[in-house]
Amino acid sequence: MKYDSAKKTPAVNQGVAWEPTADLEQLRLRAAVLGEIRAFFLARGVLEVETPLLGHATASDPHLSSMAVGYHGPGAPAGGEPLWLQTSPEFAMKRLLAAGSGPIYQVCKAFRDGEAGSLHNPEFTILEWYRPGMDHHEMMAEVEALLRHLMGEQGACDRLTYGEAFRRHAGIDPHGADCLALRRCFESQVGGGVEGVDPRDRDAWLDLILTHLVEPNLGLEGPLFLYDYPASQAALARIRPGNPPLAERFELYLEGIEIANGYHEVVCRREQAVRFERDRRRRRRLGLADVPLDRRLLAALEHGLPPCAGVALGLDRLLMVLAGAGRIEEVLAFPVERA
Repeated sequence: MKYDSAKKTPAVNQGVAWEPTADLEQLRLRAAVLGEIRAFFLARGVLEVETPLLGHATASDPHLSSMAVGYHGPGAPAGGEPLWLQTSPEFAMKRLLAAGSGPIYQVCKAFRDGEAGSLHNPEFTILEWYRPGMDHHEMMAEVEALLRHLMGEQGACDRLTYGEAFRRHAGIDPHGADCLALRRCFESQVGGGVEGVDPRDRDAWLDLILTHLVEPNLGLEGPLFLYDYPASQAALARIRPGNPPLAERFELYLEGIEIANGYHEVVCRREQAVRFERDRRRRRRLGLADVPLDRRLLAALEHGLPPCAGVALGLDRLLMVLAGAGRIEEVLAFPVERA
């Protein structure tokens, strides 16, 4: 049976599109994949957990836009209190790790404002897990093991450094080029300039080259890990000293689509606080709203977060690849337009 989302509804519905955009085959695929994911982690002794989707703080990353809702119940101040829909369960899961949970995973909803399109829905499903004692290379190996569990031999992964990917697909060294060279590289290959980019923002030019010139070529012949990012793009990953220093971070690509993002995690409270404040300064420079910092996470880091690696995998995007879907709504029962 397949839903026909394009069929006309009776006049009594006044043209309201109420049907799911995913057909029953896609819904069954989602259920089967969720079952296989749980079986994979159960066999490896990784504990399934749940953490709040509403929190008193949220991600400070300038690339993420959080959604807030008003809480007016017991304990809230007069006029209510904003609570934040989480962009990922990361901070709460790290608090569990600091409390001694051991290896954990979670399948849950996450929310990001301003993200809707062929690969984005503001409400999406995320698979996130953490492994004490692992680094990012070991975590890449476990991500590959999960893909092989779901896809068979098609889940075998290649690996490519960030620097080599830029040299191969954009013809430039991302670690050595200055802003002017990066800008010329981008403009010469896309056939024109771009407005609204600070010419002095090196990371902005790196992101443009990555998304427009590099990413479309990644994972076309099978899953591919991109790793060893510039230190300036470490996010919550450790930085490995060297020349140049590199972030112990990776992303997984399938058919040109980013599927997962993983780190050898920062465990130092002081370093995490410095990065939070750096994010807040950049948000101010970009004219973005400030957000409350997660002081409970900082307290957990002060208590002690074990050395670990973590990864967040976009389950809806993975399902797109597995189903051969061209748009994310094909694997969602009700995307934002029909929510």
